[in-house]
Amino acid sequence: MLKSSDSSRGFPSRFILSAAIGLLAFGSQLFAQRSVPTPLVSLDSNGAVSTVSTTGAIDLTNPFFKKIGTNGRTCLSCHVPSQGWTISPPEVALRFLTTFGTDPIFRPVDGAVCPSAKVATVLERVSAYKLLLKKGLFRISIPVPAGAQFSIVSIEDPYSCPETTTTQPALYRRPLPATNLSFLATVMWDGRETFAGESIAQDLGSQASDATTGHAQATVAPSADQLAQIVAFESSLFTAQTYDNKAGALNVEGAQGGPHTLPNEPFFLGINDPLGGNPSGAAFNPNVFNLYDSWLNLAGNDARSAARRAIARGEALFDTFPISITGVAGLNDALGQPTVKGTCSTCHDSPNVGNHSLSMALNIGIADYPAHPGLDISGLPVYTVRCNTTNPPTIMRITDIGRAMVTGKCADVGKTKGPILRGLSARAPYFHNGSAGTLKDVVTFYNMRFNMGLTLQQQSDLVAFLKSL
Repeated sequence: MLKSSDSSRGFPSRFILSAAIGLLAFGSQLFAQRSVPTPLVSLDSNGAVSTVSTTGAIDLTNPFFKKIGTNGRTCLSCHVPSQGWTISPPEVALRFLTTFGTDPIFRPVDGAVCPSAKVATVLERVSAYKLLLKKGLFRISIPVPAGAQFSIVSIEDPYSCPETTTTQPALYRRPLPATNLSFLATVMWDGRETFAGESIAQDLGSQASDATTGHAQATVAPSADQLAQIVAFESSLFTAQTYDNKAGALNVEGAQGGPHTLPNEPFFLGINDPLGGNPSGAAFNPNVFNLYDSWLNLAGNDARSAARRAIARGEALFDTFPISITGVAGLNDALGQPTVKGTCSTCHDSPNVGNHSLSMALNIGIADYPAHPGLDISGLPVYTVRCNTTNPPTIMRITDIGRAMVTGKCADVGKTKGPILRGLSARAPYFHNGSAGTLKDVVTFYNMRFNMGLTLQQQSDLVAFLKSL
């Protein structure tokens, strides 16, 4: 039975509205009203995810929902509420099936594996949009910066795309969520929309403008007023898992799961900086999450109580399980320590949110070729990159050159930012290239990459906790 508010007995009824809003991405004109009240709740594979707005409603008249480009796309095309305000392959596949691959998300400019791919027939579109359908990836192509310390010496491109060159490579990445943005320290995976001295609102405005002229192929950039409206709308949204299939409601018996506490979570740049840059002078605190402390010692032998204890154990592991962090460019080198004794929260450091509290691009090996255990990088071009700052030059094989495509620095090859962790269950697959299909794959990668030695129970508990975020 559906309830109208969060409950341990059932899902909020507004998940139906969220699904309907998702249909707007298909060009549906289902809504005569100008707004939809929040919380907006949608089913996902692990239960339900919920979005609240500080305005109390989703304003459907906002330019976020309008076609202000030339190819039929809106912001909603790639930032769907029911998918954690991004996209997921099953939802993209449904759009393909219902429109025979003509929905606005399917545009060669960036949705195809190559902008010159043939898309005249349904079979051609299946082939052209295979990475969008399989992993929710878009093609990002930017030039190698002038004067870069590196060069691309060869490309193994499974698509033989003539537009993919050694001076303008193709990088395939997932769209980041358009929610929880007040916690951002960096805009875009490679930080290319983050400018020193500007506010995050200004950075988000730049991102919205570039997305409109690029992804939506607008011939004229959005007006200042349109950009301000989009940024204000996105900044009002807070999203988190609200219901777990095993544990039930995530805000009962003292727990603080769900999105309702997020607008009041304190955040400023450097709030819990592991590099020692907290402007308040406070020391780094590894106990980043305390949402489920009250569940750690719950009584009861029933399945629901056991599931809640598992989530709490996973939270404790996230905060306290020791990890010997090695080989992470942006952390080990920044601290001058070949081995950093840390935890998951060393990098996912912002309180009860889990992103970086400072602009901090890291290379943990997600783009490495060959792939690390737990990751699937099939279908991605492989670049052989020569770093010219060493003698002899350093040669790397990698599927995404990362932040180095912005800075031109060898030290930034393969670096990307970590995403905000709230709302994870709704937005598989994971990492910038969709290389981890499930949260279990994510934990497997970290366990193997850093030789954590997690038991099967500990891995299960960590996955349970991540699903609850």
